[in-house]
Amino acid sequence: MNMPLKTAGEDQMISSAVTHRLETALPTPAELRARLPVEEQLAEQVDKHRQAVRSILHGTDNRTLLVVGPCSIHDEVAALEYGEKLKALADAVSDKFLIVMRAYVEKPRTTVGWKGLLYDPERTGAGDINEGLLRSRRLLLNLAEMGLPLATEALSPFAMDYMGDLVSWTAIGARTTESQIHREVVSGLPMPAGFKNGTDGGISVAINAMKSGAHPHHHLGVSSHGSPVMVSTRGNPDTHLVLRGGRGITNYDEASTQHAAHSLSEAGLCAAIMVDCSHDNACKQVERQIDIAREVMRQKRAGSASIRGLMLESFLEAGRQDDGDDLRYGCSITDPCLSWDQTEALLRSL
Repeated sequence: MNMPLKTAGEDQMISSAVTHRLETALPTPAELRARLPVEEQLAEQVDKHRQAVRSILHGTDNRTLLVVGPCSIHDEVAALEYGEKLKALADAVSDKFLIVMRAYVEKPRTTVGWKGLLYDPERTGAGDINEGLLRSRRLLLNLAEMGLPLATEALSPFAMDYMGDLVSWTAIGARTTESQIHREVVSGLPMPAGFKNGTDGGISVAINAMKSGAHPHHHLGVSSHGSPVMVSTRGNPDTHLVLRGGRGITNYDEASTQHAAHSLSEAGLCAAIMVDCSHDNACKQVERQIDIAREVMRQKRAGSASIRGLMLESFLEAGRQDDGDDLRYGCSITDPCLSWDQTEALLRSL
């Protein structure tokens, strides 16, 4: 029997009734990029930064890659102030380090909670991805225009279509490293990507993810104009391992980094290792990041060639705070961070 055609509004009402969801139209990636474009000179800068990251990961540049910045960004003004300070420091230590700013606008949650600027920019719990997309892209554009390479976590498979042209390095988190969808996304990204070890502290999941991300794939996707498409990827040759500990296990010590390097070589993968000095490696004690960074750099100076990078969580003010009406400026509302003064003193001492 032929079914009568329905209007778009009727379809939305039926969809909502059946699936318990409401749908709000969003701009396509092409529309958002046209509204907040990346000029040619800035695009060349991003490409240059990506190549610099690749050179460090593949061992042709002896500097250390440092991914530094807030756990997540909830205040664009404070993030821009932090970016200005970080750019000045990055220039001062550029002979030893390539500093990339964490500009995380998505926040993975173990259960529920604020999911980041992209999803809920006003932090009301109501969600406003339309506004979040606009503010997130504008923030990344402003930070990139300072001359900073930017890092983010690829959490939503669609978010990189909106902002990936401004990103020089991407993380796949411990919760999503095992996800086939995220491995497929990485295989088509134009920038290096670090897979974090699993939440249990083991590295086998990340090694499998690196293999998958380096391989060509065909997968479901959405075009820049919003149409469903089959995406065919060539594979990403610039994947690497990020050690972040897990469930009471730390893995930044010399035995752990050497084991990881050996395992990567046995798997025929790039032996580049970045150590996340926060998360389970720091056992939730933010100032432990300082000692961890010093220990990892000691290993590199002692000849551990596989160590290519560090990640630090840092903001203007130390610690963290609960979200609310009276927030302390420049202090994280998610994971605790080192203060700017601690960060600057640490990086200059390294």
